[in-house]
Amino acid sequence: MTQSMVVALARDALIMTVALIGPILLVSLVIGLVISMFQAATQINEMTLTFVPKIIAVGAVLVFAGPWMLQMIIAYTTELLSNLHQWVR
Repeated sequence: MTQSMVVALARDALIMTVALIGPILLVSLVIGLVISMFQAATQINEMTLTFVPKIIAVGAVLVFAGPWMLQMIIAYTTELLSNLHQWVR
């Protein structure tokens, strides 16, 4: 296994991680920003007000994007395992 192979594996793993976690983080960020603006406008400082909508939104994202995420993980794992003979020598 050469150094370029290791770098390629690490790059692909990082790209896969960002692609899979991106939608969840983006939705959580937007919901948090909206709730924070609402709290600032109404001066309500309830901590559970931020967590419950985020949990619901993240759950909805996982329900709708879950099959796509699973398909990406399966494709990446299949490609990684099919090229395993190149990595181990």
